[in-house]
Amino acid sequence: MIRFLHTRIRVQDLDASIAFYTKLGYAEKERKASPQGNQLAFLELPGNDVFLELTWSEDYKTTCPEDLMHTCVGVPDIIEYCGALEKAGIEIWPSGWREKFSSGERKMAFVTDPDGYEVEILER
Repeated sequence: MIRFLHTRIRVQDLDASIAFYTKLGYAEKERKASPQGNQLAFLELPGNDVFLELTWSEDYKTTCPEDLMHTCVGVPDIIEYCGALEKAGIEIWPSGWREKFSSGERKMAFVTDPDGYEVEILER
């Protein structure tokens, strides 16, 4: 059986990106240098088999065009999860998400990582 293993994104500041994704619930599982000289950090969400690979190299300028791509996490209680992220200093959008979720609108929110990559949050 073929399995999806990981997604790689390039980052400008490996430590800042790891700190951001740790606030989302990821855990750093491994950090190493690649044969090409990139610095790699492999992050995972507990209970998942798929990794998020963060890649940094001194000579690579990271630019993420708006709406190019996003990752998505599913959470059991989006209001509780987004509230905790807000307390950790992460901006949740769309603005007014608490009111929208209370009115019965689809419970979907987004955050943006330090490099401009979007992370979608869905209640599962």
